[in-house]
Amino acid sequence: MIRPAPESRWTPVINAVLLPAVLVIAWQIWAVTLPADTRAPAPVGVVAAFFHLAGSGGLFSATLQSLGRVLLGFAFAVVFGVGLGLLMGSSRSVKDNLDPIIESFRPIAPMAVLPIAILLLGTGTPAALSIVAYAAFFPLLINTVHGVSRVDRKLVQAAMTMGVPRPRILATVILPAALPSIMLGARVAMGVAWTAIIAAELAVGAKSGGGTSGGIGQMMFVFYAYSIDLNGIVVCMIVIGVVALLIDRFFRATERWLMPWRY
Repeated sequence: MIRPAPESRWTPVINAVLLPAVLVIAWQIWAVTLPADTRAPAPVGVVAAFFHLAGSGGLFSATLQSLGRVLLGFAFAVVFGVGLGLLMGSSRSVKDNLDPIIESFRPIAPMAVLPIAILLLGTGTPAALSIVAYAAFFPLLINTVHGVSRVDRKLVQAAMTMGVPRPRILATVILPAALPSIMLGARVAMGVAWTAIIAAELAVGAKSGGGTSGGIGQMMFVFYAYSIDLNGIVVCMIVIGVVALLIDRFFRATERWLMPWRY
């Protein structure tokens, strides 16, 4: 019997790099065939734009500003989404009364709320924060309610029989049991929030004529509306994707730390 050759430790790295490398080479070959005065982005131009933006500090500053808005808006969503989800999941009457309202607003896309946010809060950071919080709120709420509803009621009844106060039951029994669903909701919510902040900054930048709202989304808008720098736009797109990947890896590591029994 012929045994397959053992897989090298470098095989996953090679597999991860090979396809992107082939695509980049094909992209560069295609770009070389275009007229010299074309504005189409090319790998060489994207690399040059990255070093220019990184060297000036503008790319780093814009990314940090967007990330700060996401984290702050996400924090608001966690407080209200998880808090309300625990309440709805543990109380049937509260869920029955609030569920129709929640389900009426949940299908409304965050960008559909943006015009109202701009009218009420202006074109600065508060409008962007409200969109992030709105986008992240529903995944957190729905997953928290789902997690609480799946908690073994015998555990809750046993704690009540022993005279454990209701707030302590919520903190020591219901919340830990619902944590896997809450963490899943947090991962989904953060991904949605990061997408929402980019779209909100693009729209806010358009409304303010490329004003001072900042963020990587507005940087993309400036490249599009004023300098027509497609290489700069691609740099922003790559940074957005890399940051999203790092955020997701952070949440996965947090899940392993909080719930080691699941891995």
